[in-house]
Amino acid sequence: MDWYPLHLSTSVKQHVFGGRAIADLLGRSGLPDGPVAETWEVSDVDGEVGLVQEGPLAGTPLRELVTRDPEGLVGAGWRGSRFPILTKFIDGTGALPVHVHPDDEAARRLRGEENGKTEAWHVLAAAPEATVLCGVRPDVGEEQLREALLADRFDDVLVRFPVSAGDTVLVPAGTVHSFGPGTLVYEIEQTSDLQQHAMGWQMEDGSPVPDDERAANVDALLREARLAERPSVRDGAGPADEDGVRRVVCCESAYFVLHRWRSGAPVTVGREFATAQVLTNVGQQEVAVRAGGWSGTLPRASTLLLPAALGRVELEGALDVLWGHLPGAG
Repeated sequence: MDWYPLHLSTSVKQHVFGGRAIADLLGRSGLPDGPVAETWEVSDVDGEVGLVQEGPLAGTPLRELVTRDPEGLVGAGWRGSRFPILTKFIDGTGALPVHVHPDDEAARRLRGEENGKTEAWHVLAAAPEATVLCGVRPDVGEEQLREALLADRFDDVLVRFPVSAGDTVLVPAGTVHSFGPGTLVYEIEQTSDLQQHAMGWQMEDGSPVPDDERAANVDALLREARLAERPSVRDGAGPADEDGVRRVVCCESAYFVLHRWRSGAPVTVGREFATAQVLTNVGQQEVAVRAGGWSGTLPRASTLLLPAALGRVELEGALDVLWGHLPGAG
């Protein structure tokens, strides 16, 4: 295939915990009025598959491209039924529901799905008092956890810790978690929408969940939770390289790697790669992008999917970009 950088359609979720941070802080245009909780930047989730927006492949679903040329899109030797990485902006103006995602084994055994969901949150902005709930306290057993979740006593059983802009929290599948209020994140994760909530309200509209349904939800959560799982946290500290670009590895997992590149002044830099790159602009200015015979710009709060076959990309501008990719030859 004649590959070029792909700009995909994005799904917008107006859940009750959202606000206007994706538009107001990140500069994303074209969003609907009212609270916006999530934008799904690169997605091959069933029912939420991104469509190519420009060029010869315009209108083509990402799932179809995976089928037609998996190695050219994702990387040499790769095979799969869907693009393996999902990325989002999430506005936790309010607190997200306490929930869990199954690991691969539980997803297959309990849900009949290919994989679960390990994820990472890269914090783009946080209020001074921002915290996350992530992981079950070591001395808490399953029955105590169940009782506390049903009573909304989350701090009795879950670990709460502060986060700041630049932190990255890697959340293994099976970890009970939530974040917010006052937190804006970029999320990278396995391609999955499997989740189980413990809350007494629906995240779509805030309506109450009946008691018997909530109890069933919590029981389902406990079947998918891994009480021994713990998050890991990295801050964004790191010196600039000789070219003036600060290159930080935000997180590494068995499923994805995330980097952030920042420069205080305009630069021209290149990156070589052997796997697909999810390139997202989280800065205050658009960035010029050149790859193969293609050239264009990456506006604020926008994403390009760079197929593996391109092999190299050049960026120009005052950079603040995120790179997500599979582990290995990134």
